[in-house]
Amino acid sequence: MPERITKNSRSVFLLAFFLYFSFIGIAYPESVQPIPWVTLETKYTIIRFLKAEDLDTFSVSMDFDQKFWGLKQLFSDKSPGTVHEEVSAKVDNLYERVQEILDMRKKSPKVFINIYPDRNLLDQAYYHIYQSKNNIRAWYIFDSNTIYININDVHEGMLAHEMAHSIIDHFLLVRPPAASAEILSRYVDAHIHR
Repeated sequence: MPERITKNSRSVFLLAFFLYFSFIGIAYPESVQPIPWVTLETKYTIIRFLKAEDLDTFSVSMDFDQKFWGLKQLFSDKSPGTVHEEVSAKVDNLYERVQEILDMRKKSPKVFINIYPDRNLLDQAYYHIYQSKNNIRAWYIFDSNTIYININDVHEGMLAHEMAHSIIDHFLLVRPPAASAEILSRYVDAHIHR
């Protein structure tokens, strides 16, 4: 009789264990369903956003089109026609400017830029990754080569700062200490328009 109770106890335990882990996915659906990103691939980046309006807002926030207003472009008829072309040009020009400031022009993998439509979704992404409350405006993760930003709180200096982290991490054979990379990234942010 004791063997039978033990077998039943094991069966009940295994059933309870299975049911517990089966319902975890139901309780937290945001961890199961991927975000339906729309992507825009540029020369140096892959921009991910949720809807076309986000890209429009992002384009307005990025006041960096340095190469469009040179002497050559002044007499040229060619200018970006769509918001996709405009954003691509601004982001790639910004990326090249960061490379120039750092004097780090080596070819590196394209950096992902995740554009969240509001602070709430950005905070959710942070919590999903780090399991803690978000206290920063934007960040970069080396392992996925991804920049995380909020569309309502971004400017070209902030994006340049995060791009600098990616460029630095992929330029050097050994990644520098986080404090050193942060100093260089702040330098880029401060000198982006000079």
